[in-house]
Amino acid sequence: MDVRIGVTQAPRELNVEVADEDRDDLRARVEAALSGATDVLWFTDKRGKEIGVPAAKIAYVELGSADGDRRIGFGG
Repeated sequence: MDVRIGVTQAPRELNVEVADEDRDDLRARVEAALSGATDVLWFTDKRGKEIGVPAAKIAYVELGSADGDRRIGFGG
């Protein structure tokens, strides 16, 4: 699953791939961070790298589709 996180006052967004089965857990963590329950959003990507984003700096989060749903080329 692709995850895109926009960070305030940063020119680029974070693009990370996480395991598809972590979707519900990650969504709960994002909601907790945005509600102020946690100060840092921590999660692990597919390669095992841990990523932390300060909750106060999160502008938006997009949870994408599974890798198998990607389309390649110009077809619609």
